Amino acid sequence: MAAQTCYSASRYLLAQGREELYLGDTRQASEKGWRAAAQMVKHLAEQRGWEHQDHAALYKVISRLVAETGDDDIRRLFHVAVSLETNFYENWDNARNIDGGLDDVALLLDRLAPLGDGRHIPGQGG
Repeated sequence: MAAQTCYSASRYLLAQGREELYLGDTRQASEKGWRAAAQMVKHLAEQRGWEHQDHAALYKVISRLVAETGDDDIRRLFHVAVSLETNFYENWDNARNIDGGLDDVALLLDRLAPLGDGRHIPGQGG
């Protein structure tokens, strides 16, 4: 999947999350926010030939992307996305916090999108 296509698909999931939130379904809003973030991270890992099949691998991908870019906000924003996934299962967070989490996922997508533009050569960096 091309970087722009992946970014668009992630943005679409994020928009679905906002619609779910508008309809009052914080669990589904949370899940869509998580999936938007995870899809982009998996795409970047795949481009680089990195493992990405489970949560532990995704945490490693995030660490490698932070090392590659020097942008520690990637780590912080990813943790917000993980908290959205937790809310899908636990349903303990409120709509205002979920809305803020979706905003943070949007920031994460914006930070990750340029990393998938083909400039990275698999096997180098991270």
